[in-house]
Amino acid sequence: MTTHHIPPICLLPAHVANQIAAGEVVARPASVVKELLENGLDAGANQIEIEIEQGGISLIRVRDNGHGIRHQELTLALNRHATNKISRLEDLEHLTTLGFRGEALASMASVSRLSLSSRFYEAASGYTIQTSGQELSMELEPIAHPIGTTVEIRDLFYNTPARRKFLRTEKTEFSHLYETVKRLALSCFEVGFKLTHNHRTLMVLKPATTETEQLQRVAMLCGPEVTDHILSLDEQRGDLRLTGWITQPTLSRSQPDMQFFFVNGRMVRDKLVSQAIKQAYRDVLHLSRHPTYVLYLHLDPSIVDVNVHPSKSEVRFAQTGPVQNLLVTTIQNCLAQTSPSKTINSSSSTMVNSKIGKPNGSGKTSPTSAVTNYSMSNATTATVQETLQAYAALQPPVLNPASEYQTLIWPEVECQTSTWPTSTVPSSVEPPPPEPVPASSWSSGYPLGYALAQLHGVYILAENSQGLIIVDMHAAHERIIYERLKNAALEGQTMVAQLLMIPVSFAVSEREADIAEQYLELFQQFGFELTRSGLNLLVIRQVPTLLAAADLPVLIRDILADLSEVETSHRLQDYLHQILATFACHSAIRANRQLPVSEMNTLLRDLEQTERGNQCNHGRPTWAQLTKKELDNLFWRGR
Repeated sequence: MTTHHIPPICLLPAHVANQIAAGEVVARPASVVKELLENGLDAGANQIEIEIEQGGISLIRVRDNGHGIRHQELTLALNRHATNKISRLEDLEHLTTLGFRGEALASMASVSRLSLSSRFYEAASGYTIQTSGQELSMELEPIAHPIGTTVEIRDLFYNTPARRKFLRTEKTEFSHLYETVKRLALSCFEVGFKLTHNHRTLMVLKPATTETEQLQRVAMLCGPEVTDHILSLDEQRGDLRLTGWITQPTLSRSQPDMQFFFVNGRMVRDKLVSQAIKQAYRDVLHLSRHPTYVLYLHLDPSIVDVNVHPSKSEVRFAQTGPVQNLLVTTIQNCLAQTSPSKTINSSSSTMVNSKIGKPNGSGKTSPTSAVTNYSMSNATTATVQETLQAYAALQPPVLNPASEYQTLIWPEVECQTSTWPTSTVPSSVEPPPPEPVPASSWSSGYPLGYALAQLHGVYILAENSQGLIIVDMHAAHERIIYERLKNAALEGQTMVAQLLMIPVSFAVSEREADIAEQYLELFQQFGFELTRSGLNLLVIRQVPTLLAAADLPVLIRDILADLSEVETSHRLQDYLHQILATFACHSAIRANRQLPVSEMNTLLRDLEQTERGNQCNHGRPTWAQLTKKELDNLFWRGR
């Protein structure tokens, strides 16, 4: 056996330990500002000023009017793990402060020239102490200073050139820093913020106490278009409370750069949270787009662990299932209000779809053109046919004698007042003559007004009290059918199921089999008959009709993986919705179908009352508004 010199175990020198800690806490100027702002907020400040030079590389100065630091504690505050926020292990289970580790100031002091000045709220004067790398001035100097604390960081990473070379340009570093200030400003509306860069004031935010003032702050930080499309929510379930704002799907972005989620006031980025919110937007937002939201989750500090990441940007929930369910259902219920009747009749007269031909709030072209053509595999076609048969078994179809094309109306699936057919009109059939429009039709209280004509066999033109409405026939009809199918298949009735002639058996791990036994009721709810045979064998004897063509072993294993990780799964709902969406798409009115005015109006009336009616299930808008003012501007009227 070859022997080597094994160095002895020893304690790291203080300056080495501080440099390691700085690598975790001080990644760039933005992380310095984050730690200093959190200290000011924890100190009870209601006004914070941030001065930056050269993107924070040359100077970072943060002033707050919090309770300050006692002069005899200033030296101690620059030591590692020195804090007044926790004193025992049990305090970690009930954290109410943003900071708690006590490493930030020591880490900053090890890689910069730091000056710490403060006046305690009971003291007559303030004191200051300075450091330069590891050289700490032990002498406190009395100074004139208002109540509160000022921390000045100069020449960041001046003594660690290897770290400094990884910094980006001044513009990039300040961009990260600005985002950090913005996030904290959104987390603490009761605090005023002022930010200057190179002696130029870029942000001045007054404390916002009312909802109107808070929305004004959101508009200043996220863009004024956000408040034109905003939906507020406030839901309480036991110890969990979700508040804040989401935007309607019409305001989507190409990147997830306007998503802010706070847990007890702490900005976090959590994968499960992101997945839950994406799940909630599933059938109203195109897959390539991202929603905008500012959400606040309030819960008992004892059921969330914030001590899982050095930057405190990640958390771990004691139970992820209730949190995920709260997010999904609350946001879905809020989005269900995005129907034309609620949008047009809302106090905000600005139409969510009013900017025709403009990007959807992201500065890039709307992706709707990417989803105009749909294809359908043979397997999906078979599934749709089985779906039709399943719904036909619920109640005999009714032949509508009033329809010129003998449409079959399926109970609980299509609109009860629908009379438009789903087949294409032969080119030899002349469209019916236009019906007269009542003079007062647009003022009769219908949000989408009264149909006037069709345009290019694709759009319905209608007049309402505010101007011109343009409706995409296919997209609108698709949403109507889809919502009816969802209500019938997933909410209003028991899932239609069928027994398998040959049961499907497949092997799983023993843990997966245990989870399957634990959640048998969940599978039964969706029409599955799933049993366990032995330690690691599952047997499927019955499946919901809609999923008969699915790869059942793969689907069940994926569901079990979700249940193992987060104690809940939405894969069944996703799969069912995908099938229903395909069925709705292929059942909806096609282009070049000529409709009489009566059928156009029937479509408008049904769309007005359809939840999520502002978008089809692919995320495309179903209607748009041109106001009378916009029409007048097109023709220079009133100038």
